[in-house]
Amino acid sequence: MADLIPFKGIRPAEGLEAQTAALPYDVYSREEARAQVQGRPLSFLNIDRPETQFAPEQDMYAPEVYEKASQMLRDRLAEGTFVQDEEPCYYVYELTMNGKAQTGIVACASIDDYLEGVIKKHENTRAAKEEDRIRHVDTCGMQTGPIFLAYRRDPSVSRIVKEACAKAPAFDFTSEDGIRHRGWKIDGQERDSLREALLSVKELYIADGHHRAASAVRVGQMRRERKPDYTGREDFNYFLCVMFPDDELTILDYNRVLKDANGHTEEEILAFIEKTAKVTPSAEPVRPAHKGEAGLFLPSGWYRLEFLPDELSAGPVDGLDVAVLQRRILGPLFGIDDPREDPRIDFVGGIRGLGELEKRVRGGAAAAFSMYPTSIGELFAVADAGLLMPPKSTWFEPKLRSGLFLHAIGEEA
Repeated sequence: MADLIPFKGIRPAEGLEAQTAALPYDVYSREEARAQVQGRPLSFLNIDRPETQFAPEQDMYAPEVYEKASQMLRDRLAEGTFVQDEEPCYYVYELTMNGKAQTGIVACASIDDYLEGVIKKHENTRAAKEEDRIRHVDTCGMQTGPIFLAYRRDPSVSRIVKEACAKAPAFDFTSEDGIRHRGWKIDGQERDSLREALLSVKELYIADGHHRAASAVRVGQMRRERKPDYTGREDFNYFLCVMFPDDELTILDYNRVLKDANGHTEEEILAFIEKTAKVTPSAEPVRPAHKGEAGLFLPSGWYRLEFLPDELSAGPVDGLDVAVLQRRILGPLFGIDDPREDPRIDFVGGIRGLGELEKRVRGGAAAAFSMYPTSIGELFAVADAGLLMPPKSTWFEPKLRSGLFLHAIGEEA
């Protein structure tokens, strides 16, 4: 079973939630982050991306940058724009996009559950990306970005969450992108009942935030090493998460853009792909309607791709559309053997629309592929098998906001 505990949440003071909430730190380039915080002193992005507080030429990984994040957090606690609850609580965080709500429980998950596979992952992480968040969390003594987890719906958990949401919310605002955010605190007897119900959750799955999870776990391990008499119940043994039932989640397409054609003409590209898929020109942008279908946009226009039956697989990884594309087209045709590291490929989340793919190709890219979204069932199957998806296989929307819930992990050991 998963060990999911309440915690003394640090949250924006009442009425400041909308000004504080920010999209995750890693959805912005350095330039975009700098522009985003202009005129928004309370935006949590100032703290999540502290290099925005320095001159553009500042080394964003210098010690003073992380110290700046820590100082800003301390200042906001001292001035009262952040406050901490006096007793451990669970929280409910609901996001509504286009009329569809997903309602999650904010809790702290055990780093041991991560290490022992109770919390399952479906993609690898990169050490360089982890290092930034390790230093940020360790210097701040606080986890600032929740890990997005999924679980198979449990009736007893759902009942308690529904009862909590029948009360007046602690916050209720709509962000600039039209997403409505609401939150509730669960304490007292209701908290204890939820704690009991959560014991029936056997497995958790990382939906989004693999690097944040790995970083939080590594900080916990580092602090264990510095504190040989640790008990296992210290705050650094847990990481901040929001866990959602599987049937409420929305996964969008995660599309591919190739910066060059690896020396091939359009005619050669289409001829090669015809070995793997039925290729049909399309007068309209191709948004795949089902598994086994993809779209291709070249300077000459759109094409609908139907993967041939022999190319499909029942395997949890090999059967993914993104895996077929990688195995049969991106690798052998375009020479993209390691999409995680190859600079010639970009990944475009479906929230940007097919127009973004057209824009990229008209701007000089060689080709773009539109994909059918990976399902939550496919994600569970891959993770349950102990396997890994190709990079950038899932794009979840809406994105959790940072700054609404923070978890302090204690002073430096």
